[in-house]
Amino acid sequence: MDLFTNLALGFSVAFTPINLLYCFIGCVLGTAIGVLPGVGPVATIAMLLPATYALPPVSALIMLAGIYYGASYGGSTTAILVNLPGESSSVVTIIDGYQMARQGRAGPALAAAGIGSFFAGCVATLILAGFAAPLTEVAFKFGPAEYFSLMVLGLIGAVVLASGSLVKAIGMIVLGLLLGLIGTDVNSGVARYSFDIPELTDGIGFIVIAMGVFGYGEIISNLGKHEDERQVFTSEVRGLFPTKEDFKRMAPAILRGTALGSALGILPGGGALLSAFAAYTIEKKTKLHPGEVPFGKGNIRGVAAPESANNAGSQTSFIPLLTLGIPPNAVMALMVGAMTIHNIQPGPQVMTSNPQLFWGLIASMWIGNLMLIILNLPLIGMWIKLLTVPYRWLFPSIVLFCAIGVYSTNNNTWDIWMVAIFGVIGYLFIKLGCEPAPLLLGFILGPMMEENLRRALLLSRGDWSVLVTRPLSAGLLAAALLLIIIVALPAVKSKREEAFVEE
Repeated sequence: MDLFTNLALGFSVAFTPINLLYCFIGCVLGTAIGVLPGVGPVATIAMLLPATYALPPVSALIMLAGIYYGASYGGSTTAILVNLPGESSSVVTIIDGYQMARQGRAGPALAAAGIGSFFAGCVATLILAGFAAPLTEVAFKFGPAEYFSLMVLGLIGAVVLASGSLVKAIGMIVLGLLLGLIGTDVNSGVARYSFDIPELTDGIGFIVIAMGVFGYGEIISNLGKHEDERQVFTSEVRGLFPTKEDFKRMAPAILRGTALGSALGILPGGGALLSAFAAYTIEKKTKLHPGEVPFGKGNIRGVAAPESANNAGSQTSFIPLLTLGIPPNAVMALMVGAMTIHNIQPGPQVMTSNPQLFWGLIASMWIGNLMLIILNLPLIGMWIKLLTVPYRWLFPSIVLFCAIGVYSTNNNTWDIWMVAIFGVIGYLFIKLGCEPAPLLLGFILGPMMEENLRRALLLSRGDWSVLVTRPLSAGLLAAALLLIIIVALPAVKSKREEAFVEE
């Protein structure tokens, strides 16, 4: 009964006219800015955070939460239509979503992303409401050693995920890890691999690499072809919504993605990001139905599953923030800043000392998800109009928006030059047949892996056995080892090569 009482309190807070208004403003602003290439949830919230200073604490957090999942939704639109990940988790959506757009099926792809996100968001919010207290016990069991082992498992999963050669996939991950080392060492404060360039002391931004490798790389590749050979939006758009067959195929994928995202999103340390990659991996391992499009060629399950997992993970990532005070990702770190500005100490006491805020925020997530689906499904036709723009006009616009998005993050021109360099590198990847998604995962997880490994070794006084003597850590490493053995088996290796022939 306590749950229903608490939810009643939450909805009474969320349904006040002022909070409904700020939830709506957050969703609209988040979607509008999230659709711009290169401006993901982190940049969007960072830009709009000052606008919430004068608001009451509950309204401010409800608006910021609306911006968060609005920007996440907008990021998937950009990924599907113009092959640019608005945020790190949209990298997986690109693989099949962009192919669907090229085949004239951008409408079903956007609808699958929207429906998957809405369902996953509702389920994850229910989990957040019902299991916030007991699930903190799971998060408490994760120390630095467990986080490191979880990320090792995530990187090995990315090797399995990557299409084509295993050696190329491993090379991409190693390159991503090396790029992640550039910047200032957290422990000593010494600049590493910066070559005395002041701009590199802060490291290379995710947006810079993502925009360069995926956006500019694709543009250079297309400009290198004859106009007749360019496979960009050449097909006529067929239908704005998924067919009955599409629904039949994507429904189980949405359920699997939601379950996975809800579980992984709880873990502090990039669980929501890992869940999108893991959901896509599971779908690729699930048998294709007769007549189904191969993965990497525009399979609707390759859009629905990662988008569901990403959205579920985004919602359940509030659990460690609200119950432990630990921000599991950059967006939640900004939310901690917003809470601190409003004199709210994030942690276990939020649920008891400020129940209106805790339950009002949870109730607003349901309302926000509903607003997003009502706002965005009718707008699919408008987004599709982007596809009718001739490529000679489209690519300068993409270049311009990328430049604006990258410049607005740090307000320096260095990042624009870096995007250009990574654009050339992305073009080389296309020519060499390398899958860039593992590079981005390695780049994102690399610094987190290093930090947790060093923390684990500091706590154990340099004893490496801490990684295998702690049961959870040992279990995760064993799973990673088992995955390597399975993928390396000759029978599995040949099957894997067969599966990627069509890609």
